[in-house]
Amino acid sequence: DDGGTYVGSRRAGKLHAVIDNDKDHVADEVILIDDGLQLPSGIAYKDGDLYVGAVSTIYRYSDIANTRAQSPRPVVITDKLPTEEHHGWKYLKFGPDGKLYFPIGAPFNICDAGDPFATILRMDVETLGEPEIVARGVRNSVGFDWDPKTGDLWFTDNGRDLLGDDIPPCELNHLTEVGQHFGYPYFHGAGIADPEFGAKGGELADYRQPALTLGPHVAPLGMTFYSGSQFPESYRGDVILAEHGSWNRTPEAGPIGYRLIHARQDRGGLQYDVFIDGWLNDAGSRWGRPADVLQLPDGSLLVADDEAGAIYRVSYSGAT
Repeated sequence: DDGGTYVGSRRAGKLHAVIDNDKDHVADEVILIDDGLQLPSGIAYKDGDLYVGAVSTIYRYSDIANTRAQSPRPVVITDKLPTEEHHGWKYLKFGPDGKLYFPIGAPFNICDAGDPFATILRMDVETLGEPEIVARGVRNSVGFDWDPKTGDLWFTDNGRDLLGDDIPPCELNHLTEVGQHFGYPYFHGAGIADPEFGAKGGELADYRQPALTLGPHVAPLGMTFYSGSQFPESYRGDVILAEHGSWNRTPEAGPIGYRLIHARQDRGGLQYDVFIDGWLNDAGSRWGRPADVLQLPDGSLLVADDEAGAIYRVSYSGAT
């Protein structure tokens, strides 16, 4: 409401406020709130306070709108999370239950490290109780949101590497019961047994299957359910999702992803099409990588591009 958008820069270790003072949707100033943080990619906002995930630690910056220009000192919410950096960066979001949700990714490409790795957790930031695991078998989720109609949690998950150019697919998943297991490291996609761990996983039926399989290695990150009124009615309640793009496909196969997709319910189930592309040019080289999407109060979307170092606003003014 104060015109501030808060941004964590993972490798730079910095936390910024990007301020639109005159509400014209263009930033007028950028304020450095903090630096020297460990991979501070996870950002959440609640009741005037800013929460930042930095691998093993989650911080709270109180009354951020009135303190952001004074290099505020944060309060530690927890510093007991795993210290591994590989898939250790966080994505933070408050759920409908008022609790803070965040992932703890697998510490390797493929492994069976046990709890709390490869999970999504939640904790009460008021009582500061122990985090509770809500989903298991999640290799590396860097984006989730709740369906405004059902209140169910949906999340992205990055498929494992080094099985070839075309498998396994990345995933969009749907949690219907706390504690469900989504397959990693035993199964990938819609039932692809892992060559190392598949025989140890028991029956495929014991695991929750993806709601939607995406392209291999497209690296889905941030997502949101569109609930605004600016875009056409056909987008209402649908998912907009950022595909960060592949890094390990061979030159012969070519890179894929580097786009936003629109996932929607259709007669045949969940389907998706391209919402925005163009970050990958026809020659197969990239100039940007979309990492997250955020809905503004007016129904437009912000898109973070962590390769170009930019934030874009996507708006709709009617059919042309």
